[in-house]
Amino acid sequence: MCHLYEKFLLEYYKKEHPELTANASQIAWQLDDTENQMLPKMQTDIMLSKGNNILIIDAKYYSHMTQQQYGTNTLHSNNLYQIFTYVKNKEFELRNVEHTVSGMLLYAQTNEDIIPHNTYQMSGNQITVRALNLNQNFSGIADELDAIINNSF
Repeated sequence: MCHLYEKFLLEYYKKEHPELTANASQIAWQLDDTENQMLPKMQTDIMLSKGNNILIIDAKYYSHMTQQQYGTNTLHSNNLYQIFTYVKNKEFELRNVEHTVSGMLLYAQTNEDIIPHNTYQMSGNQITVRALNLNQNFSGIADELDAIINNSF
C-alpha cells in the first residue's frame, strides 16, 4: 500500500499540475571529498519543481502517524531526519543560484486522535508535516493536494 500511495501522489501531480516538473529523482550527496562508498541513495518519493523552487515530498503510509516517546506523541525520528537530509543536500547543490528548497512529510491519515499538522523552519528551510485524509470523496483529496501546491509555489 505504501508504494501505491507514493505512486498515486506522484501521478496526481504529474497529471493535474503540468506547470510543475514532478518526478521521483535522486539527490546527490554533497560531499567535501570523493569518498562515497556505502552511502545510501537519496531517492525521493516526489520532487516538485518550478524553476529553482523545489518541494520534496516524502510520502508515508503507516498504521501510526506518530510515535510514543516518554508518554508523548512525536514525529517518527527517522522520517524527520530523512526529509531534513534530502532538503539540506538539495539546498547545498543549488547554492550558486537563486532558489528555495522545502520539504514535506505527507502521511496517509489514520484514525488516531493526534493528526500532525506543523510547519517548522529548520536551518533556513521549511519542513512541513501533514496528513492526507484518504477517507473522503476524490474531490476532497484533490483539494488537499492542490492546497499543498498553492501554499508551496
